[in-house]
Amino acid sequence: MYKFNSSFRFSFLPQPDSEVVTLTLPQKDSDSNIEQLEQSSNTVAQLLNSCEIDVNKNLTKTSSEQQLEYLLSNLMKYGVLIASAIVLLGGILYLIHHGAEPAGYHFFRGEPSEFRSPVGVVKAALSGSDRAIIQLGLLLLIATPIVRVFISLLAFLLQREFIYVIVTLLVMTSLIYSLVGAYY
Repeated sequence: MYKFNSSFRFSFLPQPDSEVVTLTLPQKDSDSNIEQLEQSSNTVAQLLNSCEIDVNKNLTKTSSEQQLEYLLSNLMKYGVLIASAIVLLGGILYLIHHGAEPAGYHFFRGEPSEFRSPVGVVKAALSGSDRAIIQLGLLLLIATPIVRVFISLLAFLLQREFIYVIVTLLVMTSLIYSLVGAYY
């Protein structure tokens, strides 16, 4: 069994019986590691070419990297919001028109042929079909990360970061294969 100790006090104020100890460390001989100093100066020069250093001596990203991150984050944010709004609109319209109908689970009905391709979904959505509006929102939701990967690929090509280009191409091919592979 546990016993509660009621004499415990928690205080944000410093206790008067505590003392502060400071230690001074001896400085190293500055001539002993000249090779390490030269290597570190080369590393700093390389970092200065690729990054910026702020007042607190923290590495920050260049303005082009910040712009790319801002673009990609806004693409994902607004892409998901727009796709969700379209799905919500289509769902509301579908419930207004078909909400009172009883569900018929006795027979399986596949997707109509107009919903089997992206072009068919867009045509049906423009004609005002409730289900097509929902499917259009889902297509936009799927297309958002694909567009993000494509923009990243273009940015890495412009920056000549070929390792990232290869990785991004692998991601892009797997995404395209997963979409197109269903048709064949």
